[in-house]
Amino acid sequence: MTDAFALLDSWDVPHAAAAVVHRGREPVEHGDAHRVFRVASVGKLLTGYAIMVGVEEGAVSLDDPVGPPGSTLRHLLAHTSGYGFDDDAGVLAAPATRRIYSNRGIEEAAAHLERAAGVPFAQYLAQAVLEPLGMAGTSLPGTPAHSLESTVADLARFVTEIQAPAVLAPSTVAEMRTTQFPGLRGVLPNVGRFDPLDWGLTFERAFGRPGHWAGAAPSRDTVGHFGGAGTFLWDDPVAGVGAVVLTDREFGPWALDVWPSWAAAVLADPAAG
Repeated sequence: MTDAFALLDSWDVPHAAAAVVHRGREPVEHGDAHRVFRVASVGKLLTGYAIMVGVEEGAVSLDDPVGPPGSTLRHLLAHTSGYGFDDDAGVLAAPATRRIYSNRGIEEAAAHLERAAGVPFAQYLAQAVLEPLGMAGTSLPGTPAHSLESTVADLARFVTEIQAPAVLAPSTVAEMRTTQFPGLRGVLPNVGRFDPLDWGLTFERAFGRPGHWAGAAPSRDTVGHFGGAGTFLWDDPVAGVGAVVLTDREFGPWALDVWPSWAAAVLADPAAG
């Protein structure tokens, strides 16, 4: 990982830390792995995981009607409910006709579980996901859509979990990683338009194409998410490697310049694959 970590050290960011997680091995960390960062929308992956614990426990179902008319919990988690980006945007399309990335949809999905379980969502997340994974440095002080705070060490544990699930059944995680409502085009905010813009259940699947924030090196089966706080997490099952990078510089053109080459360096390492 020498080349990838040298690249990371060259970025024009106040602070950065990273972990590379080869399947079945201990994470390799770089920088202060215990520094708490705001991870922004990377937290949607943890929110989705907690909701799927609720599905396994029978508190909620992916077929529950939630959101605009005709929408279900599955639509909300896959950004196909028709909701716009936030509360002010309203409903922009019928369910399952467009991929519209929506903070509001994730917030309503979390609220649905909160109502069904009868406990605050942050408490449910902590008990169902964070505590079992030993993610003591992670907390949710605000909205489930983009307020999570965490560390590289904690998120490396989460990557290990999605590579070899224990909190959830492997079949449930496989469903989360599977494209929902295939073939829908959409816009990935601040990145660009993709046709299709593939998405699982909170797990983005638009990887492996030029113009993507992680570049073209990851396989098309890669899943993950980036955050507006200058953060990202992905796992490539073809290469058998996942990665977490947290910074404290807001996402912008700088990230689109340096993130693809970093992913390419990680995947070029002989330990990958």
